[in-house]
Amino acid sequence: MEQYFSATRKMEREVMFPSLLRGVFPQQEGAAPATGGRADLYERYQLLKAIKPVVEKGLASVADQSPPGTDADTALDEGADSNLEERLSHHVNGLQQVLTDLTKNTKALTRRYSQILEQISLSEDQSSS
Repeated sequence: MEQYFSATRKMEREVMFPSLLRGVFPQQEGAAPATGGRADLYERYQLLKAIKPVVEKGLASVADQSPPGTDADTALDEGADSNLEERLSHHVNGLQQVLTDLTKNTKALTRRYSQILEQISLSEDQSSS
């Protein structure tokens, strides 16, 4: 999880002009494949920014919204804890995979943004010569 937070902090520090990412599509090298179509890096940046507070807050806010009438004692009486360890392991593994994918996407986006800035810098140097 710390790698994810580190990657998002770096992205936020480095991506000063997100509009430069419009119309730029991810390179396949470190980026996870796009889900549900070809989103440009600007859309991915917006998505990664929107996901960050949810990850930071964790599931505490979701747990606060649990429907009334769900009582932990009732769940234990019904034998729902028979495979809690297995279910927890499954969800932790899923969360770890999601965080890994988010980290890869964040690092790839930051790397591509740096490449765009280098290209702009090189073209400005060539035009001033």
